[in-house]
Amino acid sequence: MRGKSKIKLSEETKREMSYKIKSYFLKERDEELGDLASSLILEFVIEELAPEFYNQGVYDSYKYMGEMVDDLLSIQKY
Repeated sequence: MRGKSKIKLSEETKREMSYKIKSYFLKERDEELGDLASSLILEFVIEELAPEFYNQGVYDSYKYMGEMVDDLLSIQKY
């Protein structure tokens, strides 16, 4: 996932996430962030960090499905 992120979020979701970022900074760091700052942080997370979480989810799903397929073989009748 180089360049532009392929992770797409609705504008409503982005607004909610941006609000959560602003709330976090206010609560944890006693810093007030504006809309631009919180949006830039969100875009950074989406572009640079989210792909790793996505890939981990794909890997975890792959591993889980492999285990389920192995388990499926246990119900064979001989």
